[in-house]
Order: sequence, then C-alpha cells, then structure tokens
Amino acid sequence: MTSRIERLVQQLDGESGESYDARAELIWLGSAATPAIIHGLPSLGGFGQLTAIEVFQEVADPRCGPALIGLLNSDNPTVREWAAIALASLEIDGAVEPLRRAYRACLERATPPDWTEPDGIRWALTELGARSPVVPSLTARLRTDTPADSPGWPSAHFTAIITDLADHSQLILYSQFWRVDAGRTYSVSGVRLDWEIDWTAPWEHLVEESRTWSLLEATEAPVGDNIFVAPTWIDRTDLYPER
Repeated sequence: MTSRIERLVQQLDGESGESYDARAELIWLGSAATPAIIHGLPSLGGFGQLTAIEVFQEVADPRCGPALIGLLNSDNPTVREWAAIALASLEIDGAVEPLRRAYRACLERATPPDWTEPDGIRWALTELGARSPVVPSLTARLRTDTPADSPGWPSAHFTAIITDLADHSQLILYSQFWRVDAGRTYSVSGVRLDWEIDWTAPWEHLVEESRTWSLLEATEAPVGDNIFVAPTWIDRTDLYPER
C-alpha cells in the first residue's frame, strides 16, 4: 500500500489526466495518504504541489499543516497563495505568524498588493481572525444579504460605497459584479479601467487616485435589481504592516 501511495503522489506531477486520477484516488484514500504526500511534496514541481494542496483541502487532515506552512516559502507565487488559502480553510493552528511573514515578504518583493498572492494571504489572515478589514458604518449599513452566496452590495449603491470608503482612507483595489438569479450567483463582467498604480506614492494620493478611477468605473458598471458589487479594498496597515 505504501509504495502504491508513493506512486500516486509522484503522478500528481504527470499529465492532466494522470494527475487528476491520482488526485481523486488520494482523496479517496483520505488521511492514510497524508504522510506519503507530505514526504513526497518537496520532490514535486509546482503543478504537483498545487494538486497536493487540493488533496490536503479535501481530506482536511490537520497533519498537513507544517507542510503547508513550509510551502509559504516556495519560489512559486501560486503555490504560496494556495498554501495560504488552505491554511485558513483548514484552520491550521500556528498559521498566523507564518502568514504574516509571508505577507511581509510579498511587500518586500514589491509584489503589488492587488495581485492574487497578497490578496489570498490577506483573505487567510482575515479568516483566521488576525486581520480586521475597516468597514465604515455607511458601507456596513448598505450591505444586503441575498439568498445566494454572493457577497456584496446592490450595484445601485456602488458610488456611495466608493465615496464612503475613500472618505475613511480605504483604497479600493478592484470590484467584482455578481448577478443573483433564482438563488444562484453568476459573475458579471464589469468595466476594468486601465489604472496603473504607483505603489511608491503617498497613501493619501493612492486613496484619491482609487476614488477617481473607481467613480469612473461606476459610471459604466452593470446595474439592476439583481446585480451586486463586491469591492476589494485595503487599509494603510495592509501596505505598511507593523512588525
């Protein structure tokens, strides 16, 4: 059995069909496969490690925690991002400080804060209770619960939300639009303006630039009773975290 599991682990790096089959079988084996996956993880390439992370999440064996923390130091930014998300999804003990170090490392590498890796790490820290997004009272009051899993606000309030966030020194990075229909959620294409952020600029300048571009985006945003918007924003402390 051990040698069979070890072969399956190595197959995670194979062609898509072979990797998918190995992934499915490892998930079926469950926690019995966890030690072999952890042992084989360093020998896998990026694709194999990403697939292994998927297995870890499906099996939900907390023994994978140290291995996922180790992947936060990977040379592959997607592996680092997925490892961070998995650590939060599995509520791994001791993950907060490694995630904070991983986030600071992103900033030190000058990774733009609106890229997926720092975005994923911020999400992980928030899920683990180690980060509290600033939500001004008006923005909080305008939020509407929907019967579908569509976090956000009615798109009719988009301009008010932009103004409220900027007035409270919050920087909107991007916004996602959703359509809720018969209890299901569908992504809706919005207008993504070509705004090049100069992250060396003072925080106040970044906030005002974000306000200007977001308001322009709002003029062409999709609208309707069943259209919702989910802006993603950061606070000054996300760009200049305390050590």
